[in-house]
Amino acid sequence: MPITVKLDDLLHARRMTLTELAEKVDITLANLSILKTGKAKAMRFSTLEAICQVLECQPGDLLGYQPED
Repeated sequence: MPITVKLDDLLHARRMTLTELAEKVDITLANLSILKTGKAKAMRFSTLEAICQVLECQPGDLLGYQPED
């Protein structure tokens, strides 16, 4: 999939665990884990907004695009 999720990097930079983020964003740990591993097929803008608010980042900091060859 050409869309990449850079959640691990952001969590590491902010010294935050996935569990802490899940609690602050009010999303299940399972759903957040699916997002983190890149297995998610979609994400609500409200979820993206909440993650960006908690991690104090922009959507472009969280998501990347790498075209397939």
